[in-house]
Formats: sequence, C-alpha cells, structure tokens
Amino acid sequence: MSRTLSLFAALALLASASTVSAAPALDAAGKCRDAGKFVAAEKCKSAKPAPKAVCKDAKGKFAKCGSAGAKPVK
Repeated sequence: MSRTLSLFAALALLASASTVSAAPALDAAGKCRDAGKFVAAEKCKSAKPAPKAVCKDAKGKFAKCGSAGAKPVK
C-alpha cells in the first residue's frame, strides 16, 4: 500500500513540476493568461514570426518568391 502511495506521490510531483516550468501563452484575444488568470505580459512567451523571404529576379528587381526566375536574397 505504501509503495503505491509513494508512486502516486512521485507522479503528482512530476506532473506539478512540468506544469510550473511551462510559461503561459497568449490567448485568442492576445491577452496573457495563466490558468485562466491574467498575468504580466513579460511572463508570456510570444512566438516571433519568421522573417518574410525576399527574392529578386534576374534583373535585380524585387520579385514574388516562387515566381519564375526569382531567387532568394540573403
């Protein structure tokens, strides 16, 4: 019985440790919430969008990436 109880205690401790280390995220409205409560915006992780690809054609003019002859600029 005590072995089962210690196993459950260990699993509960592990579960609580994993939820504590996870940072809150922005909700659909862009508000920072943690377990339903509003928290400081600094605590939220916001994924930065990847920079848009910039491409140029053979003449050196900007072109839509994916069009014929367009090559990405680094």
